[in-house]
Amino acid sequence: MSAPAVDGIIRPGTVFHDDRGHVAQLHGIGVQRVGDLWYAWGEDKAAGSTFTAVACYTSPDLAAWRYEGNALTVADGDLASDRVIERPKVLQRPDGAWVMLLHVDTADYSYARVGYAIAEHPAGPYRYLHSERPMGNVSRDIGVYQEDGVGYLLSEDRDNGLQIYRLRPDYLGVESIVATLRQQDRPEFGYESPTMVRHGDTYYLFGSDLTGWSMNENKYATATDLAGPWTPWRNVAPEGTRTFESQVSVVVPVDGGHVYIGDRWNPDDLFRSPAVVLPLRIADGTAELVWHDGWQVDELFR
Repeated sequence: MSAPAVDGIIRPGTVFHDDRGHVAQLHGIGVQRVGDLWYAWGEDKAAGSTFTAVACYTSPDLAAWRYEGNALTVADGDLASDRVIERPKVLQRPDGAWVMLLHVDTADYSYARVGYAIAEHPAGPYRYLHSERPMGNVSRDIGVYQEDGVGYLLSEDRDNGLQIYRLRPDYLGVESIVATLRQQDRPEFGYESPTMVRHGDTYYLFGSDLTGWSMNENKYATATDLAGPWTPWRNVAPEGTRTFESQVSVVVPVDGGHVYIGDRWNPDDLFRSPAVVLPLRIADGTAELVWHDGWQVDELFR
């Protein structure tokens, strides 16, 4: 087993290790900046595809990770050990509370709901509250976005497309649909594992095609208003790389730049699925993922 990163170098396509030397369970990662640290939450894949825990880590540089404990653990009902809990994403409400949103499902992916949990501290522990099908729609892979104190849920709705929902003021439910996006060549579908950032006056929305554990050419679309119109989808990485063999999980704003974090899923060993962490060039309505064998956040963004 390799040692935790101590040199600040990010090596795409390798597993994260934490301060204990363990494989960091940051699959389906969600990230938020809190002071000088990034907090990150991920799926613990010790049990494979079913629920073990949502683990929390902190990092000063997105390379070295400190284990802060489990933010959410197995319980009855939605959090039972035979359930699927994916894509933990966290927002801080204007009142200071921390809200975790989750893809909550059964093993056959027929439940298809978004779950909500709340905590006083970003590391938790989080108290699970409830789940819903937002506006009555199925919800699988999710992302979140926040602007001017307003929270948004990004949700893959297999029946209608990729949904952008406005959250209630307490962030514990959905109150309206802002936009629904579909694929150009398969308009009956949207994209999954969505994430979104704003750069200047433009929103950049990223997603992955519906190919299960297999990698594909991840896409992005842009708009100057969340309600649209949105541009046609384009590849975020060079054609044929299958997004450098990864599926987007989150795009993290970093001191004027952006970092892409994706999963390189290994269905035979989900616990050790590597992460692909790369700089993402965003400017003038375009986004481009750039490969580096090894790089540092300080080199590119500070």
